[in-house]
Amino acid sequence: MSVRRLDPVQPESFAFSAENMAWAKKTIGNYPAGKQASAVIALLWRAQEQNAGWLSKPAMEYVGKMLDMAFIRVYEVATFYTMFQLSPVGKKAHIQVCGTTPCMLRGAEDLKKVCQRKIHHDPHHLSADGNFSWEEAECLGACVNAPMVQIWKDTYEDLTPESFEKLLDDLAAGRSVTPGPQNGRQLSAPEGALTSLTDKSLYSGNRTFKRVEAPPPPPPAPPAAVVPVAAPVEKVAAKKPVAKKAAKKSAPAKAPAKKKR
Repeated sequence: MSVRRLDPVQPESFAFSAENMAWAKKTIGNYPAGKQASAVIALLWRAQEQNAGWLSKPAMEYVGKMLDMAFIRVYEVATFYTMFQLSPVGKKAHIQVCGTTPCMLRGAEDLKKVCQRKIHHDPHHLSADGNFSWEEAECLGACVNAPMVQIWKDTYEDLTPESFEKLLDDLAAGRSVTPGPQNGRQLSAPEGALTSLTDKSLYSGNRTFKRVEAPPPPPPAPPAAVVPVAAPVEKVAAKKPVAKKAAKKSAPAKAPAKKKR
């Protein structure tokens, strides 16, 4: 991605046509007072469409005055989004080549070489007749159909160098072109024949359905009987028998012996 800067050559002025002015006022009226800046992207896009596909500095300032926005805020929006072209673009087509990983892996570099050969070696330059220009862009949201390009509002997907060259030739000759996949597949459906869900009776609309009633829920189980629990018996520690001390029998006192006279 190149640095996005305003074109060094700018027109002197810009003003909406009467039809676009009526549309712009209606669009601004969709937002509450004090929130008119929310319409900036919509108004810039309409200004770009009126100005041959690119957004000039006077157009940005014109929109900023309508929305009571500082010009730098409008510049920030215009230079951030790649949907806004900051330099003159081809009168018939401006091609944005997606260069993000899925497209890069599927051949985006070959598409860029076609642009370099048929339009200009460098991006953001007009072709010799002024009808075409190109640039590399970040993801354009069709990864499953890589590689792809975006031209104005439409995307052209599943491209090869040959089908891309034919697309450019048709645009140059003014022939109608069909957006979307260029290899015949439907949108993002798998390429080739079906490999699953091949039984047409499953999706032909002729199926009949039989309602299957769910079995009734089982009755609730009866509450379990409450068994009274006996209070725990406290164990009393057995007392050790105390050995009784044998009482000492006192011997009977002997009568004092009589003295012999």
